[in-house]
Formats: sequence, C-alpha cells, structure tokens
Amino acid sequence: MKTRQAAPSAGLDPAELQSALDDIHHAGVPGVFAEVREGERTWHGASGVADVTTGRPVRAEMRHRVGSVTKSFTAAAVLQQVERGRVGLDAPIGDHLPGLVPGERGRRITVRMLLNNTSGIPDYLPYAFPSLHGFPSLPDVSTESLDDNRFRSFRPAELIAMGLAAPPTGEPGGSTGVYSNTNWLLLGELLAEVTGMPAEECVTRNVIERAGLRHTGFPAGPHVEGPHSLLYESFYGLIEPPRDYSVYDMSWVGTGAALVSTMADLNRFYALLLGGGIVGPSSLVEMRRTVPVRALDGSMIRYGLGLHRVDTDHGTFWGHDGTVWGAGTLSLTRADGGRQMSVAVNLARWNRPDASGRPRPHPVDGALKALYATATGAPASAAGPAR
Repeated sequence: MKTRQAAPSAGLDPAELQSALDDIHHAGVPGVFAEVREGERTWHGASGVADVTTGRPVRAEMRHRVGSVTKSFTAAAVLQQVERGRVGLDAPIGDHLPGLVPGERGRRITVRMLLNNTSGIPDYLPYAFPSLHGFPSLPDVSTESLDDNRFRSFRPAELIAMGLAAPPTGEPGGSTGVYSNTNWLLLGELLAEVTGMPAEECVTRNVIERAGLRHTGFPAGPHVEGPHSLLYESFYGLIEPPRDYSVYDMSWVGTGAALVSTMADLNRFYALLLGGGIVGPSSLVEMRRTVPVRALDGSMIRYGLGLHRVDTDHGTFWGHDGTVWGAGTLSLTRADGGRQMSVAVNLARWNRPDASGRPRPHPVDGALKALYATATGAPASAAGPAR
C-alpha cells in the first residue's frame, strides 16, 4: 500500500482563518465558530449571529450541541471497562444484555461490532422520526415528527427495539459496516449494566471529568445551559426560513449524540484521548483499527471504535463529526497531535434536493471545505475556492 506523504503545515494564520469563517457565514450559515491549535499556539474565532432575530453575535466560547462527537466519549468509556476486565471487546453483547439482544443475534454481535458499526443493526431514527422515511423522495416528507418529538422523552430500550425490529443492514461482523445510532444506545446500556450507574454518569465521571472538561456534559433537560446559539434547522429546504430547535429533549440520541460542549473542550478531549490520557495504548490501537462504513448520508468513511480516520495531503487526522437538529460540529486532531481543529455551525441540512431527490451542492459546502483545509494546515492556495 502506498503511504501518503504529509505536506508541511502552513502554520496558524489568523487572518486566513477568520476570512474562511466569514466566507461560511456569507454563504448562508447564520453563525459559525471554531478553535484551531498548532503546538502551543491557539486561535479561536467566530462569524455571524447566534440569533437571527436579535442579531446577537455568535462567540467562539459558546456551548453547542455536538451530536455524534458524543460517540468518541462513549467509546472511550467502554474501552475503559475493557481495560478493567468488565467487558470483552470480542464478547457477545447477549452475554451482558440478553433481554435487549436475545437469541442468535445476541450471540453473534460483539461489543466491537457495536463500536465500529458492523453489527448489522439498523438505525432507529427513521422509525422514531417518520419524517425521515420519505427522504430522498421529498414530496412525501414532512417535518411534523420533528416538532411532535420536541419534548418527548424516549427510553433507550424503546429506541433500541425499533432498530432491532427493522430488517438488518448486513451480517454481523461484515467487511463493510453501516452507521447506526442503535449501536450506541446499546453501548450506553452496556455501560449501565457493568458499572451499576446510568451511562451518562459513567461517561461524565470517567471521561469528561477525567479530561478536566469544564463546559461539557449531557443536558439535564431540553435546554442548553450557559451561553449558546439558537440552532436553525432547514431540513433540505422544507423549513423556510429555518426554524430554531435549540430547545429539544435529547433522549432521542442519548449516549450516541446528546452531549453539549465547547470547541476548546473538544480539542482538549481529543488531545488527551489520542495522547493516551484517557485510555491506554492497547485501547488506542483498537480504536484506530478502521473498517469501511457507510455513513447516514450514503458516503463511505473509515471508522474505528468511535473514531473517524481522515487522510489529507497534510497528515492523517482522527476525530468525529456530528449533527442534530439545527447544529453541526466537526473535530479533528492530527495523528501526531500537532494540529487540531473544532468547528461548529448553527444551521443544518441546508442542501435543497434536485429533481431526483438528491441534495444539490450549496455554497456552504465549498466554504466549509475551504475552512477545513486551512484549519488542518493546508496553505490557503490549496484550499481552493468556495463552491
């Protein structure tokens, strides 16, 4: 296999980074904020507004719903239990949760398969949110279930049952996985079973507090505590103008995507995780052992145990992205720890569909790509224009 040689880092250029943020705002995102680190240097910036009605500006230190970035935290908590001998990485999940995953399925699906999304268990989201069933045939889609579930409190077992009742996406342990939030609720139930405490408390004690994260946590209710932006959901143009969903009961994603954090906390978390400060060296080896996984948008990604691998011309990065209603986040750390970026936007699903129902390219996509290139260390000329 040919090894990609990393190009030299361009260093931190505050003007270029701020310009890239401004381009995202001008392309249509109400507010965007980020923190970028290189060595001992840290840059943070923001562009746009946190509230389109009042014009309140977005700020770099705001708390944000970080969606599936939560999975890296949950994975770290599970690997800690593996290190303590309470969980076998290749043990059947049915050994721990026979009531949730009974029979042959429970015997064939392992903890590792849940962590790398090769379990073959489908995502429950289309069943909890019937609005998602019709996409990409948008004439049949409505946003009604988004609003119906705003204050609904789901039990993990109820969502897990929806995923298990759906047709499998493949055989357990297949060579290609399919991204599924059901896996991550099962991992939350696993943590509760082996530690005797709620999964959110386990992650908080053993990962968040261990990492010294002061602004990260699972929300106690539907509100985001502390300074934060409103979160605008477009749902592929069906909500026009985009509607604020910052107040929402996050039990619909739990240990898969419910965390609230800051960009500074995310950079600190991944620096510590990948530097061996949260799990041991053998666990990090397992976390970075990737398989091809089909993401929810249909793209193929390299996925480990709660970590994405992203190869660029200026190095290999590890981290995760996340989206919930109205919010998007991406956090990446270079393999050598020398470069980090965490970026948040307060608009989601801005791409309108074409006649076939596929999302059309949008200027926001190109602007984000340019920021990611600059923030991960590419020279500005390598980022290319926003499209």
